[in-house]
Amino acid sequence: MHVVVAGASGFLGTHLTRELTTRGHQVTRLVRGTSPGRGESSWDPYSGTLDHDVVASADVVVNLAGTPTAGNPHSKTWARELRESRVTTTRVLAESIASSGTHPAYLAGNGISWYGDHGDEVLTEESDSRGQALLTQVTRDWQAATEPASVAGARVCVLRTAPVMDHRSAPLKQLATVFRLGLGARLGDGRQHMAMVSLRDWVGGVVHLAEHEDAHGPFNLCCPRTPTNAEFTKTLARLLHRPAFAFAPAAVLRVGAGEMAPELLGSLNVRPAALQSAGYSFRDRDVTEVLATGLG
Repeated sequence: MHVVVAGASGFLGTHLTRELTTRGHQVTRLVRGTSPGRGESSWDPYSGTLDHDVVASADVVVNLAGTPTAGNPHSKTWARELRESRVTTTRVLAESIASSGTHPAYLAGNGISWYGDHGDEVLTEESDSRGQALLTQVTRDWQAATEPASVAGARVCVLRTAPVMDHRSAPLKQLATVFRLGLGARLGDGRQHMAMVSLRDWVGGVVHLAEHEDAHGPFNLCCPRTPTNAEFTKTLARLLHRPAFAFAPAAVLRVGAGEMAPELLGSLNVRPAALQSAGYSFRDRDVTEVLATGLG
């Protein structure tokens, strides 16, 4: 299988391309710049520059491109780039897929924030999207940008990704440091559900979708049992053998986190119902397994 990957140099993209290659698939990385190396193809989504023949030759196109979510939550520039980098890259690839004669499958990156705060309600891919939080709005536009590929008849999978917990990358890299210093704390009352997934299940889930031609639609990439923030805090502290008795008041978080406060205080009690129905078997099913794997 030939897989074209945008965002292949990022943390998730690096591990995904490695697994695809290990499984015998041919991978072409879309890279910015004019001197692509072996297994690479140049593109500039903001100018619309893209080798459409490369897309047409693919069996699957994966888009993981976008600026980092971490940034200044009070910056309008950061918020604009967050949205534009995701929507533009998604749309450019969707239009290329639509204009090709082959219509390769499209695995389009997205975020679990699509649902917005639902409290304790159990959420599956059939649940609605609520509220006007920044990332919730971004994920709606992000998903809508896949429409040209869908209308053209391509198989589209929207990857609603929860935070991937691995000690080499945000957010666990930073959180582990804080907890090791004995500064771990629950956020607000800690009752909000906190979606997450291990790196190996994220990679395994995406590869599963790439390899199964009958899979299409939105997919929650999260562990099957979503913990509350209090459960997460207690578990991470226990695994690191550190206390975590403090809490960060919700009012302080709303001021300090700005546009990102809903991501800290909102509740997403999600389930990966579609991915499990598609036949994927999770290796890390709850917060203890996800964190134990993520901490290595």
